[in-house]
Amino acid sequence: MRPPFTFSPACNSLPDQEQKQAALSYLNEAWAEARHDGVDGDCLAQASLFAAFAELVSTYGEDAVANFVEGLASRVRNGEFSIALAKQ
Repeated sequence: MRPPFTFSPACNSLPDQEQKQAALSYLNEAWAEARHDGVDGDCLAQASLFAAFAELVSTYGEDAVANFVEGLASRVRNGEFSIALAKQ
């Protein structure tokens, strides 16, 4: 899942791919804990999107983030964010 252009992080203590894996691991843990505490998945998703976009805007500015999100609709329709469940 790569954006149409790459945002460059300000500082890298780990390689980019390792940072993304670590971030995803932290987010998965936070989601699991919130769900365990009864927080609705839709509420989590909306709050996560707000936090993510707020961080991107503060780092890159409104125009860069607006350009990035313009391509999201077609990516969603193309299934980039769909998780195929294995049927047993």
